[in-house]
Amino acid sequence: MSEPASISSGIAARYATALFELAKETGAMSALESDADALTAALSSSADFGTLISSPVITRDEQARSIAAIAAKMGLSGLTANTLQLMATKRRLFVLPHVLTRLAAMIAEEKGEVTAEVTSATALSADQAQTLAATLKARVGKDVKLKTAVDESLIGGLVVKLGSTMIDTSVKAKLAALQNAMKEVG
Repeated sequence: MSEPASISSGIAARYATALFELAKETGAMSALESDADALTAALSSSADFGTLISSPVITRDEQARSIAAIAAKMGLSGLTANTLQLMATKRRLFVLPHVLTRLAAMIAEEKGEVTAEVTSATALSADQAQTLAATLKARVGKDVKLKTAVDESLIGGLVVKLGSTMIDTSVKAKLAALQNAMKEVG
């Protein structure tokens, strides 16, 4: 890991741990979870928000005012809003994506959940997602939260990443394996 990345990771871990522990002590875990989900969605959907937290051109005061307005507009809890303000004042907003990733992992662990990244050729229906989650739960013994994505190049089937395990049942992978087998024969 490069040094700047490890520094960012360390900063993010400290903020995430502090925020998590405070939410746990004050009984605000559900509010923290919804805040983290909302901020993650905002970061993924708004390039301007990404620019706000990472641009060195934007001053501390501008970041702090903007973050306060965003937190109020999103209806974030006081704990999350105050943490964002502190991060803005300390010029640490650039680690927010890492903080949110770390928080999601900590909350999932606290709830006894694991996250499975599922990529399919077409969008999964609610029934398919529920069946897949139940099947994975039976395999790992914990509740499974699905993070789904669509990749039409798979042609059919699924690619499931659960922790360090990857299950690839896609038609694309089967065709590639068949192509390799044919190369070995001829």
